[in-house]
Amino acid sequence: MTSIFENPELAPEEVAARMLVTPSALDDLTLADAMKVVGYMRPKRIKAGTVFIREGEVQHNDYMLLVLEGDIAVENDLPGMQESVVVNIIGPGHLIGEMGVLDGAPRSATCTATTDIAAAVLSRTALMRLLKDQPRVGAKLLLAISKRMADRLRETTRKLKTFAQMNKALQQELQVVMNSRAKISRRDIP
Repeated sequence: MTSIFENPELAPEEVAARMLVTPSALDDLTLADAMKVVGYMRPKRIKAGTVFIREGEVQHNDYMLLVLEGDIAVENDLPGMQESVVVNIIGPGHLIGEMGVLDGAPRSATCTATTDIAAAVLSRTALMRLLKDQPRVGAKLLLAISKRMADRLRETTRKLKTFAQMNKALQQELQVVMNSRAKISRRDIP
């Protein structure tokens, strides 16, 4: 696969800016705004197989990453289990770590490069510089990130409601089975 950076028609910064304004990233920004944001980002390469974000990590978690090339497996640990589950595979045009760039709290998932990755990184320090230097663009960026996180929260809430409905149906079915067994057991008592 050829690299997007080998395309002589577009500068790497423009490639990153175009990806930043896609629906999988922050489509509320204009291309001009995205070009300004990209000026505050730094390039990063990640080798296939590298775990570069760990769930629960509390250090070096104050940045977000725009995937320019490659695929990333996003995993969550399962409570009480020795294994984790892949919850998403993301690729070019996706953002990772938006919450970390805002609050620096422990990471909520583990991210592993399944292929070689080319990315653009925005640190909290760079975000603060952007807000100071270009407050209008910084505010639009923060609003776009907030909207994206709100969309994810709504989707998570929808999934939780579905799981709750499934759980309730399973509990009702289990109660029917238990009641049937109890009736059979009472008949067997002389």
